[in-house]
Amino acid sequence: MQWTISNQLTFGRVAIIPVFIAVFYLPGDLGYWLSSLLFVLASFTDWLDGYLARSRGEVTAFGRFLDPVADKLLVAAALVLVVSADMAPAVLAVIIIGREIAIGALREWLAERSTVVHVSLIAKWKTALQMVAISALLLHVEILGISMHDIGLTLLWVAAALTLWSGYDYIKSAWPELMTQDDPAEPKVENEEAP
Repeated sequence: MQWTISNQLTFGRVAIIPVFIAVFYLPGDLGYWLSSLLFVLASFTDWLDGYLARSRGEVTAFGRFLDPVADKLLVAAALVLVVSADMAPAVLAVIIIGREIAIGALREWLAERSTVVHVSLIAKWKTALQMVAISALLLHVEILGISMHDIGLTLLWVAAALTLWSGYDYIKSAWPELMTQDDPAEPKVENEEAP
């Protein structure tokens, strides 16, 4: 494994999750501000590590594996926190986390068949909107009379809709493979009993 700067940033995004959870429970506005700030910084590293890996020619297999895992762990942790604090309805977390599990499994299955489904523009917008929505929800205060909670909740509903849309896009792209008769990844077993 190459311990590149981009891989260190990606690993840091995973390592910061326990700290992020701990500061969320600090009393008063301090917990809101710090947890939102940590989430924003961690989200920024998602863009930065990808940019550095590509610009420096340091794209690695470990980075390609860990980057989406880090993103999903961070988003799932944040969603669990905001739902547990009654800042967002559980259905939004179920939609977003459920889609990530389903599409992650689909992409893994397609990879076994040497089929690649590229990330769509909708999926990129979905991810960006999720990050902004969760950051605002975590902040949960008013700034200049504007409720960050209301903004975050509205954006999270939109992000959930885009989540479903991008999930549909993935499934539609993969549908021909899903409908094939044979699965080359699984060996065929002959029935040894006489008919």
